[in-house]
Amino acid sequence: MRIDEDIKLDYDDVLLRPKRSTLHSRKEVSLERTFTFYHSPKTWTGIPIMTANMATCGTFEMARILAPHKMITTFHKYYEIPDYKKFFSGKDAFKNPDYIAYTTGIRPEDLKKLDTMHTENLMRHFSFICIDIPNGYVDRLLQVVSDIRKKFPKHIIIAGNVVTNEISEELILRGADIVKVGIGPGSACTTRRMTGVGYPQLSAVIECADAVHGISNDQGCGLVIADGGQKYPSCVAKAFCAGADFNMFGSMFSGYEQSAGNTIEKDGKKYKEYFGSSSNHAMHNYYGKKDAHRASEGRYALVPHKGNLNDFIQDLLGSLRSTGTYIGARRLKEFSRRATFIRVSRQLNNSLEQFDQGA
Repeated sequence: MRIDEDIKLDYDDVLLRPKRSTLHSRKEVSLERTFTFYHSPKTWTGIPIMTANMATCGTFEMARILAPHKMITTFHKYYEIPDYKKFFSGKDAFKNPDYIAYTTGIRPEDLKKLDTMHTENLMRHFSFICIDIPNGYVDRLLQVVSDIRKKFPKHIIIAGNVVTNEISEELILRGADIVKVGIGPGSACTTRRMTGVGYPQLSAVIECADAVHGISNDQGCGLVIADGGQKYPSCVAKAFCAGADFNMFGSMFSGYEQSAGNTIEKDGKKYKEYFGSSSNHAMHNYYGKKDAHRASEGRYALVPHKGNLNDFIQDLLGSLRSTGTYIGARRLKEFSRRATFIRVSRQLNNSLEQFDQGA
């Protein structure tokens, strides 16, 4: 047994200190970035925000909305091959490979499905492959990353989830271009409560980004995704300031008219379903059962109907531009260089959150 007594921080534990700025308007802040990669020969340009690969937001419908904004939809694992064939064919065929990611696990059936997608030439429609498991510390993930890299040398490979620098570096060296950082921070995830395992998300992003950015070659360097724990647009800004190259979240993309999940009326109010991929609801609905050796590490909730997703996108991007003006960053790439975090009282943030909720 060992206790690490170093201070570790979540998004709620800090604020950003404002700095002198030569910017005259929010519209001067550019949120697009261009990335090259350690393994993949591709170049990607866009706004580096992604949906989580959850059933309520990692959907075909979401991709059609986000792709024109140059943001990425990471599809959930529950689509079958005929679904993809339909999505990529006909007069409404989706034709923006840079803004969608195919998600696979590491189970034999997941990899068999990926092989079939490859054999039927469907993977040509994707720039990204996301290898997603809750516990990125199992040895098998490293082997799967290596195998998929050999089979898909040109794709941008995402792998996770992890929260520490050593395994982040190992995933890059084994074949991943981007490491997905986060264990248990998401609002639909109960891993921390159920298992006691996790890592404060802001510190995890800082440490993993610092590690993988140091792995570079003439082509590019390792990158990270801050996955989960973003409750407000300010959390997205803080993650970018902490060194995240991409931001991934589910709760903020869920609950809208265009989001997946049933719309339910209760006491005269409208709600939308929102649930984690490891929840009882997801396991029973998509796998038909919950195995006897498993516990639920996700939750099912009804969230108040939020209206139109396009309004949220405008507010999110506007908030990020506003952050840029406060810290004097003209480009998203400059957020981490210009950021100074100030530690604040968690009690203060709890009070503000209660105020937001009308408590």
